[in-house]
Order: sequence, then C-alpha cells, then structure tokens
Amino acid sequence: MLIRSVLTSCAALCATLWIGPPPAYALDSLSISLSDPENKALQAQLRAGSLLRIAKDEGVSDPQDLFSTAQSDYQRLLETLYANGYYSGVISIRIDGREAATIPPLDAPDSISNITVTVDAGKPFRFGRAEITPLPPETTLPESFQTGEPARSTAVIGAVETAIDAWRLAGHAKARPSRQNLLADHRAKRLDARIDIAPGPAVTFGKLVVTGETKVREKRILRIAGLPTGQRFTPLALGKAAARLRRTGTFRSVSLTEADSLGPDNKMDITAQVVDEKPRRFGAGAELSNYEGIALSGFWLHRNILGGAERLTLDGEVSGIGGNTGGLDYSLGARFERPASFGVDTKLFAYVTLESLDEKTYRADQATMAVGATKIFTDHLEGDLELAFSYFDTDDAFGARTFSLFSTPFVLRWDHRDDILNPTKGHYVRSRLTPFAGLSGEAAGLQSTLDARIYRPIGDRLVAAGRLQLGSVAGPNLSQTAPDFLFYSGGGGTVRGQPYQSLRVDLGGGNFTGGRSFVGLSTELRAKVSNAISLVGFADAGYIGIEDFYDGTGNWHSGAGLGLRYDTPVGPIRLDVAGPVGGNTGNGIQIYIGIGQAF
Repeated sequence: MLIRSVLTSCAALCATLWIGPPPAYALDSLSISLSDPENKALQAQLRAGSLLRIAKDEGVSDPQDLFSTAQSDYQRLLETLYANGYYSGVISIRIDGREAATIPPLDAPDSISNITVTVDAGKPFRFGRAEITPLPPETTLPESFQTGEPARSTAVIGAVETAIDAWRLAGHAKARPSRQNLLADHRAKRLDARIDIAPGPAVTFGKLVVTGETKVREKRILRIAGLPTGQRFTPLALGKAAARLRRTGTFRSVSLTEADSLGPDNKMDITAQVVDEKPRRFGAGAELSNYEGIALSGFWLHRNILGGAERLTLDGEVSGIGGNTGGLDYSLGARFERPASFGVDTKLFAYVTLESLDEKTYRADQATMAVGATKIFTDHLEGDLELAFSYFDTDDAFGARTFSLFSTPFVLRWDHRDDILNPTKGHYVRSRLTPFAGLSGEAAGLQSTLDARIYRPIGDRLVAAGRLQLGSVAGPNLSQTAPDFLFYSGGGGTVRGQPYQSLRVDLGGGNFTGGRSFVGLSTELRAKVSNAISLVGFADAGYIGIEDFYDGTGNWHSGAGLGLRYDTPVGPIRLDVAGPVGGNTGNGIQIYIGIGQAF
C-alpha cells in the first residue's frame, strides 16, 4: 500500500508539472470615476449603467469575458452621456494599465486584476434647433424637446415617439422617421436636431387573421375581439381588441401584430397570436374565527366548455363549523358565462344557487335562478342587469313562512385598484339595486346596497384604507321581508371584535331579526415591516336600524384591533385580533384568520 501511495503521488506531481497549475482568475478591483466629482447624479447613472459593474456584481472573473465586456462598455457609457446631454465626453477603460480599446481582440489578456474606468463628461449641450415635421394638427411635442433645454438624446427619442404616436392616432399606422439631421457644435455646446416624418397613407383595418394552437373556434375569436374591419385604424381600437380577448380568461397570452405591408385600398390585416390557458382549474379556501368557526370553500372552473370561450364555474361552501353562529350553513352554485353575446363589450351569464342557512335568528332553505347580461363600459367600469327568481322557506321570529320573489337586480362596479388581492392605491365601488315583487301575494320592495373602498399610500411603507357600507330595504315591513334580505352587523365582514351578527333588531321576548337599514365603517393603517410581512391597525363600526333608511334611531357598535399580514402569490394570509370598543353586543377577544385583505 505504501508503494502504491508513493507512485500515485509522483504521477499527480508529474501531471501538474506537465499541464501546469490551473489558472487563477480574479478581478481584484474595479473603479468607475467621473472627472467632475460634484456631478453625483451623472456618476450614479454611469455606475448603474456600466456593464463592467454588472459583471463584477455577478462574480464574472474569466479574463476573456471581462475583456469583451470592457470593449462593450465604451458604447454603454457613451449612450449614458448622450442620454444626459453630454456629447464631447472622453471615456478611458484601462485593464491593468492598458487601454482596452487598443488591445487587439486576438491578444486578449490571460488574467485581469484591475480595471479603471474614468469619464470626462465635458460640458452639457443644449438644444439650438429642435424641430420635427410634419405633425398632425394640435400635436404638442414634449417640453424637454425645445430650444434652450438640455440636449438629452432621450428627449429626441421621446419627441420622435410622440410624433409617430400622434400620426398613428390620426390613422397613419405606417408613420416613421424618414430623415434625421443631428449636428453637435462642440464650441457652442449646442445640438441642432431636425427630424423629418413620413406619415404614410391613412390606413383602415383589414381582416383579423387567427394563428396559434387554440381550441376556441375562430368565429368566436373574431366576434370577441371585435376588430372594426373597414374602419379607420387607431391603436386604441387595436388595444381594445386585445383586451377583450384577454378579459375572457381563456388565453394564456394574446398578441395582435400589424401586417408589414398594406393591402388594396390601404387596408392592413392584423394577426392574432393566441395561446390557450389550461381549460380546467380548481381551488379551495378556508377562514377561521374563534366565534364564527371554520368556513371551507372550493370551486371547479372550465374556461372553454363549449369551444367559444364560455366559462362554467361550480362552487360550494360550508361555514359555521365549530362556531357559535347557530349551526352549519351550506351553499352550492353553478354559473355560466359567455362573452360577446350581445355585442363585443357584453357578456351573457346564468346561475343557480342553493343555500341552507342555520343562523341564530332564523333558518332558511333557499334557491335562486337568474339570467342576465354584463356591459363593459370602460376598463374600470361595468354593470349587470339580471332577471332572477328566488324561493325562500324560512322559520324566524315571525314564524314559518315561504317567499316566492321575482327581482331585477342592477349592479355597477367601478374598480380602480392597483391589485385586487392586495390593493395599495385606487378605489373600488359596488352598488346594487334589487327591485323585487312577490309572486304569491308577498309585498314588493327595493333592496339597495353600497360598498365603497379607498386606498392611499403614505410614503413607501404605509397604506391607509377606508370602507363605507350601506344597506336599505324599502317597501315591506320587517315581518313582510325575507330574512336573507335584512341586515346584521358584527363579525369579519362588518365589525371585527364584535360577535357574528350580534347587532340586530330586538323584537322583545327573546326574539330577534335583521334590520332594514345598515351602515358599516372601517379604517385600516397597513405598515410594511419587511418584503413579506405587514402590521395592521384597524377600527370598525356598524349600525342597524328598523327604518328603511338611516335616521339615527337604531343602534351602533364598534371594534378595533391589530393584524398581521404575510404576503403570498395568492394574496396575503390575514390574522386579525380584535375586541369590542362600543356597544353592548359582545365582550372578549375575537380572532380571524383567512386569505386576502379584510377589504
């Protein structure tokens, strides 16, 4: 064994002497400096844009890679100077004392230890002549592209883009720069810029040509997109067509591309490249409260069930598990949606819901069938109109009763949130008016609800959020109203810190029912303490009255507490701990756990 070990060591030593030691690559230092140290903003941009700085941060040490990067960095740093209006700069990149630009590519260094980058930016230039012609009527170029302004190359690029966009908005889809004349006067530190634009002819939309592997019928894709074939081209119409296809949720990606050349009569075809999403999806959710118990929900979704981007959703929920809310509540539902049924910005829907509710103040088995349409007015505003039939079999403080109601709910949604799951700015408003009439002698009336939310950032790490909820039932009195149409306050959806549905109308003799009027107020201050964790302080208040509209004769209660949020891809995990502040409907601590912000 000793002889074998000696022979092995000798062989390894001979191999090392023959081949030589492995190369040791190391970039010991990289310095990037500006001749004017007072110009810290420019120096920061040079450092941020330097390819060598990026390579060093990424741990690149191979000499050939560093040498190639240094050669490319001349152009990158020069572009940074131009972008800031410096056109007489001098850039030096020295690799171990040798100027990188003078090193022959076939004689790249075997090792690189130190790289020194020095930039003499010179004096900044200003625009002398700043002109782009021709322009459509009433086109205004950016203020940064004016005589006397800093002659940044980004200002020239931005002005050209503004001119091209203006021509495209006027229907000239093929507008492009035809000639440019940029003259730098180094003695006067002035840049004269003249750009000529070739607008091209006025263009009309041609056909929409569908490509890509999709199981959605081409006829339906054309109808959903709603490209205005034969009408004057506008990028707004093109963007709307793409948005309509994306809005169905059927496609993973949608790309609309303009044809390179125009056809007869200056018509331009558009190619739609679509990729289908997975047709089926399912999900589940859970919420926990020490008073309301556990709520479990789930859904199954098919995105293209009939080949026309139709959507079918089946969902179910069980709540009140282990809670103190009366008993278990069950719900099952099915909803069908078909886009572009009555026009490009409409959607047909139909749904069925079955519910069995075991609340402290009433029991109800109910079913609703409805058909309706959605109208998309803008990217942020849409409305629903539906025809619904509802049947209720109830037992409450007024005895066992049944209700057969026909209603025509009208809903408006105005959604301007930056993120539906975790909004930090914007607002959301949902209003619903539900006129209803009895089919078996029940009283007619109107239920109306409002849910308005607002979100405002305060600095970089704070978000203030507020919510207003209103509810009203006009027409029938309490004994003539289906229990599910009445309002309660307390619990996770209204006033945290107060027991679920603890604020209601006291009929005397230990009998209770919901109110005909409701007001809910909520405020939150969300403070981000890390990338994933936020702390929340909140306060809620609720009002229930016997009157059909708020008049102050009812009762209020309130609660407040602290919360913790942990961000995940499906929304923040929420933990709220709250207690009562006002009113006499509860005592003790309430705990709520769920997914998503409280509002």
